[in-house]
Amino acid sequence: MNLSRPLLAAAAALLTLSLAACGSSKATAPGGATAEVTVRIPDPGNSGVLALGKKDGSLDRALAAVHAKVAWTGSAGPFAPAAQELNAGQLDFALGSITSAVTALATKPSFKLFAATDPDPVGEGILVKDGSPITSIQDLVGKKVAVNQGGTGEYLLLQALAKNGIAADQVQRVYLRPDQSAPVFSSGQVDAWATWSSYAVAALADSGAHFLATGPALGSDNYSVWAVRTVFADQHPDITKALYQYLHDGDVRAKADPAAFLNVFTDAGPLAVNGRSKQISVDFGRQNGVLSPIDDTVAARFDKVAAFYAAQKITKSQVDVRPDLLDITKLPGGSR
Repeated sequence: MNLSRPLLAAAAALLTLSLAACGSSKATAPGGATAEVTVRIPDPGNSGVLALGKKDGSLDRALAAVHAKVAWTGSAGPFAPAAQELNAGQLDFALGSITSAVTALATKPSFKLFAATDPDPVGEGILVKDGSPITSIQDLVGKKVAVNQGGTGEYLLLQALAKNGIAADQVQRVYLRPDQSAPVFSSGQVDAWATWSSYAVAALADSGAHFLATGPALGSDNYSVWAVRTVFADQHPDITKALYQYLHDGDVRAKADPAAFLNVFTDAGPLAVNGRSKQISVDFGRQNGVLSPIDDTVAARFDKVAAFYAAQKITKSQVDVRPDLLDITKLPGGSR
């Protein structure tokens, strides 16, 4: 049966409107009001920009301006499980490292990277115990080093070995989750531990440890990165832009006054940092970078990580990260 021209025109107009809606955060609730969009983010715990935003309501206000609200889903931690949750449609945003992101991007991802912070200048590296006979990277030959597989720890160790002309198989990598590594390191079951500030602070403060080498000495390109579920960014670009701006502005404040972003909910118990740990955290915080868009210079350093992973056989081939980068500066922003 043939449709008349008026009916065809009406159908085309309806299709156009439907497609346009896919690129906007607007949703209509019963009665014609704009519905709120729920944004799923890992719970930030007791410290950081999102923790303070959760407590003082500033994040709620920032998201309300773009008709969104937050739902805290799970908890912040290593990026590998968060990437799986992004791919499964269980999270909308997550924080990680470019090292972990490269391994996650090796399979067809359902997320894009939209912002990055410069590699940590002081808080990542290879830890050894005070008094250890290991005083140089060369001394790691024949030793056991705890690392998280495919992430920051393994990257830092392999980078250290490559920089010093040591074959990777001359050092035994002990694959552990970061939360498993601390007791193994403290008990002396491994000789060293390659990790980052989230876990290094306690070891530096309480375990009588020090950095054998930090990221800059190893030539680290290990940026911190924020990821967004691709479908979410496509449907809600203004919310994605608003969250980026909130995180960026929060980083500026946290760098100026790190102590204000510690012990947000409690200053006691296992989630709190006090004493030496607090001093180290404040010192690290002052030296941290600020979240920024991913420009071509940063993308080139991502490419270096991907090339290094391929050379070290962490990935089967070099992962092309460029198709999975989102230019946050080109997204629409502001309230509707």
